[in-house]
Amino acid sequence: MSAEVLRPTPSLSSLALLDERSREIFRQIVETYLATGEPVGSRHLSRLLPMTLSPASVRNVMQDLEEAGLIYAPHVSAGRLPTDTGLRFFVDALMQFGDLAEDERRQIEAQVAASSQDRPLENVLADASQLLSGLSRGAGVVLTSKSNVRLKHIEFVRIEPERALVVLVSEDGQVENRIVPIPAGLPPSALVEASNFLNAHVRGRTLAEAKAELQKSFDSARAELDGLTQRLVEAGLASWSGGEPADRKLIVRGQANLLGDLKALEDLERIRLLFDDLESKREVVDLLGRAETADGVRIFIGAENKLFSLSGSSMVVAPYRDGQSRIVGVLGVIGPTRLNYARIVPMVDYTARVISRLIG
Repeated sequence: MSAEVLRPTPSLSSLALLDERSREIFRQIVETYLATGEPVGSRHLSRLLPMTLSPASVRNVMQDLEEAGLIYAPHVSAGRLPTDTGLRFFVDALMQFGDLAEDERRQIEAQVAASSQDRPLENVLADASQLLSGLSRGAGVVLTSKSNVRLKHIEFVRIEPERALVVLVSEDGQVENRIVPIPAGLPPSALVEASNFLNAHVRGRTLAEAKAELQKSFDSARAELDGLTQRLVEAGLASWSGGEPADRKLIVRGQANLLGDLKALEDLERIRLLFDDLESKREVVDLLGRAETADGVRIFIGAENKLFSLSGSSMVVAPYRDGQSRIVGVLGVIGPTRLNYARIVPMVDYTARVISRLIG
């Protein structure tokens, strides 16, 4: 199955009305850029084209493409490079996405299966990020939500006279501790009673589901609990944010790969800016969160989004799902705008499918 890429509806603009000759010249400019990162001139283009055109004729077409905002000259007397708009047009209108090679499919399946042996899901996702980084030579990214893990056990442990530790153990082995206030003079039996009550209602549910279930059943359960235990359960409920930004985890692996293809000082500055972008985790999380509303692969290119406008970077991401087909996170690749989209899009899509099968 080929990757499903979300493409915008084509418009009847000059971009969509290029004739065959213009499209072929534009395709050669973009493909040369994706392969080498270098601008290409009219004389070289005339030798690459499948039709016979003089360098002067090619220059005329390049002028039209430049006026349409699809290509630009990085400096005087240079060849041409695609703009971010041009890359978007190429990806959406001209590029064909196929399937991964069988050996790459087997590699992804084997590595995900090996990393999932008796290990928490978060470790598996970190390994998936590293895997994508290695296959793409970019940085692998994963955004997951702690609120999506299913609870196995909850326990209250007193640590001070008026504070207790809530220990939450998930079905995939993750352990999270939260501190909650407790009433002064609370007897040890109330901690045990509160733990038993919560475990009876939350086992197998996510934090958000457990919170909703407890809030529904709490009124009818008041008769079961004494006043102090009720206050303890309410304090535990209040500590569960149920998916706020603090409960979202960003995993980035392979940033060093982005240093392996520098051709000039300005490339080093671009990568420095990208590293700064990745340090702004909230903005990365917000951008990745936009991909959670989509069913297919999303491609963000350069200045199309504020986050990567300075570094000139791109991101290819796809959502992964749980056993109920609910989107629970996204994973993908960040790199320069000249990513090998035709290869990376199906790679990201297939990895997301493998992770979804594992979770399901």
